[in-house]
Amino acid sequence: MAEKNYKNIELPPKYVPKKSEPYMCPQQLAYFYQLLSAQKEELLHDSASTLNAVRMAEQTDAAGVGDESDNATFEQEITMNLRMSERDNNLLKKINAALDRIENGTYGYSVVSGDEIGLSRMLARPLATMTVDEQEEHEKRGL
Repeated sequence: MAEKNYKNIELPPKYVPKKSEPYMCPQQLAYFYQLLSAQKEELLHDSASTLNAVRMAEQTDAAGVGDESDNATFEQEITMNLRMSERDNNLLKKINAALDRIENGTYGYSVVSGDEIGLSRMLARPLATMTVDEQEEHEKRGL
């Protein structure tokens, strides 16, 4: 079970986890917790902005303002914003899952084997759930 004090750790401004530290020690967990929490807040803010943009485009389209070209542009905008929103929602689910793994002490460990994913990989891809070899095998199988 992960130590819960990672939420209260104040890290130095330019702290980056180091391989010389114990793997997924409280400081490293604090780093990833803060990083993922910030990404989550940004996504939530962006999704509200996207939703407002969709509403405005729908209102403009419904009001019958503009010609056919304008209406096509509005519809294209709505479609693009909805796709972005769907992508952001999928990313938000992955971030929430990663935060849950931090909470339950499994963050940084493979969901397949339980092996350490590795600090370098976690720094490059904080949402990683498998080791590099497992991920490559997963992609080969097309799963």
